[in-house]
Amino acid sequence: MTTAPIEKTTAGAAVTAKEYVGIFKPRIAVAIMLSALGGMAISPGVLPGPENMLILAAAVFLASGAAGAFNQWAEVDLDAAMPRTAGRPFASGRLQPDMAWLAGILCLLGCSVAMAAVAANGWAAFYTFLGAFTYAIIYTLWLKRKTWLNIVFGGLAGSFAVLAGAASVNPSLTPESILLAIVLFLWTPPHFWSLAIAAHNDYKANKVPMLPVIVGDQVAARIVLAHTIALALIALLPALYGMGAIYLAFAVVGGVIFVCTSVRLVLAPTRRRAIENFLASLVQLLLLLAGIMLDRFIAQGA
Repeated sequence: MTTAPIEKTTAGAAVTAKEYVGIFKPRIAVAIMLSALGGMAISPGVLPGPENMLILAAAVFLASGAAGAFNQWAEVDLDAAMPRTAGRPFASGRLQPDMAWLAGILCLLGCSVAMAAVAANGWAAFYTFLGAFTYAIIYTLWLKRKTWLNIVFGGLAGSFAVLAGAASVNPSLTPESILLAIVLFLWTPPHFWSLAIAAHNDYKANKVPMLPVIVGDQVAARIVLAHTIALALIALLPALYGMGAIYLAFAVVGGVIFVCTSVRLVLAPTRRRAIENFLASLVQLLLLLAGIMLDRFIAQGA
């Protein structure tokens, strides 16, 4: 499939403010930022003050945005070849992915890491950097076009965000924060593999070794279900380390939703059910993080 029709309709068009913001993948950045706040809330100890909390959240958000922008800057050829992404400003040719953009991305990352250091400590800054480095370099440059394990290691980006938030409370990692980091690590592959099933043809046509391309949609759906079951069970464990009934209820509901849609995906690994499972994974993540924060600030009163 060619991208010529898309190029004709977008190449001469002006880049809108919304599209400029989209270069930084703000929806992913929000999820990463919420993961950092979850890591903060689940960690026993004195929370940072409101100002420091907001600065650290902004730092993680901006670091993720820098990594997202680098992803689009580095993958112009791949984005242009896939109908789902061909309209992006870099891929369509409306913006040039030149060195000025790279310099700006690196500057944004540097500022975000400095913000984390000022708002919290060196460990929080280090984890903030590692999250961006994992997504931008390990996932985008080193692994994405070489192995189906790309997103398995790429999932560490969310785990490092959890640790960045946790380090602002206690630089020595606690069982609670480690458990949540493991949950984020397990969450990312089934989340992304569901999307990869929906975009199977695009990845196959461009020889990107996503799991569904390597093993087929049916086997990939079974692997997604296995990951989802393990994730749902492990997500219950923080209730043994201080999280209370609010968190447990949210974790159970989120796990049931994600497992049920994963079962449906196994029964019929269609594009529609893959998208449904992708959305269900987001619901589960939001429920988990909301449960952590509500449990900390309402039930525990801190």
